[in-house]
Amino acid sequence: MVTTTPAPLVDAATQRRTVVLLSAAQVLSGVGAGAVVSTGSLLAVDLSGADAWAGSVTTATTLGAAIASTLLARLAHARGRRPALATGLLVATAGALAAVAAGVLRSFPLLILAGALMGFGNAVNLQARFAATDLSTPERRARDLSLVVWMSTVGAIAGPNLMGPGGGLAVAVGLPELTGMFLPSAAGMVAGMLVLWIGLRPDPYLASQRTPSDSREPRPAHPGFLQGARVLLSYPLARTALIGMLAAHATMVAVMSMTPVHLTGHGATITVVGLTVSLHIAGMYALAPVMGVLTDRLGSRAMMLAGLGAIAASTLIAGFSGTSHLLTIVGLVLLGLGWSAATIAGSALLVDAVPDHARVTSQGVSDSLMSLAGGVGGALAGLALATVGYAGLGVAATITAVAAIAAVGRLRSRSVRSQGDPT
Repeated sequence: MVTTTPAPLVDAATQRRTVVLLSAAQVLSGVGAGAVVSTGSLLAVDLSGADAWAGSVTTATTLGAAIASTLLARLAHARGRRPALATGLLVATAGALAAVAAGVLRSFPLLILAGALMGFGNAVNLQARFAATDLSTPERRARDLSLVVWMSTVGAIAGPNLMGPGGGLAVAVGLPELTGMFLPSAAGMVAGMLVLWIGLRPDPYLASQRTPSDSREPRPAHPGFLQGARVLLSYPLARTALIGMLAAHATMVAVMSMTPVHLTGHGATITVVGLTVSLHIAGMYALAPVMGVLTDRLGSRAMMLAGLGAIAASTLIAGFSGTSHLLTIVGLVLLGLGWSAATIAGSALLVDAVPDHARVTSQGVSDSLMSLAGGVGGALAGLALATVGYAGLGVAATITAVAAIAAVGRLRSRSVRSQGDPT
């Protein structure tokens, strides 16, 4: 494994405060992710008039996050985490308001643009977990990272369950019912932005750069996507982490984004849809600290393989759930747990796998690639639902997870032999 930077010479209280502030922002801004998942697909079908476009908003959001991840990483590299994360939430707020406007104007293209802008919020949620490791000690990286992921639970679970109240509020003020979820989303993201902008001092990344480092290589002046990609491809452990995270995210987005359409097609009420998405998101985030502890104790690769295995099982269960809402819920909860294990383990492995001078750049690229994988998964999922149905989508997702298990298994022995040196 790469020789990593020693723990920065900052007191433990500063790191704890950083984790608390990042976690608070995750709670507040997490409602936005739930809005896209639970309402975006339904609003897309309503405005476009075709089930094949059900995944279009999720696709736009993940593609927006892909672009945002690299841009925000460049900003973090130049000016720190605080302005990067706050800027991302500001753009996402504009996206939530644009989604409301799209519903009012009955404009499908505007809804797609809104989804892309809300992708900046997803990029912030992803990069916040890496910000938690800037001042962390190596033996606690996975746990600190997982605590920030965990705190997304409150907002993300609350989000889908605001579909009913949000819809009622929208109708009361003369807005379309399906736009109601985006109103609390915008408010939550503004609150999260203020928490980060006002409270995240000292900036964790800038503080980590002011401390002694064993890295003799200077930070690149203008880091870009291609430079970060070269770093990721140069280290076997980084490639291993990337494969696991990409497969986990693509399959999760594909199945999750089509589940509301599948449920409503089998007679589920909007309340059941909201509950299902909430429980799925609970699986993604609620046990994140457990995943972090297990990653620190058992190793990143072992947890990543376990997560991918859970995903493979979950997509079969959900895909063949038929008219059983209970089986769909079971499959979606297991899917969330598998994503949690694979993503936390892969993120921790990535932090350790690359040298300090390229860490933020490679993190931004990995998040961009994750979002692109999710965008592809969401786009193909809509087509799969229209052609081979929900069961066919489940089979395709299972095959993807199994292929990733095989790839990570092959890379494992090579990574151990190489110890992370560039190939």
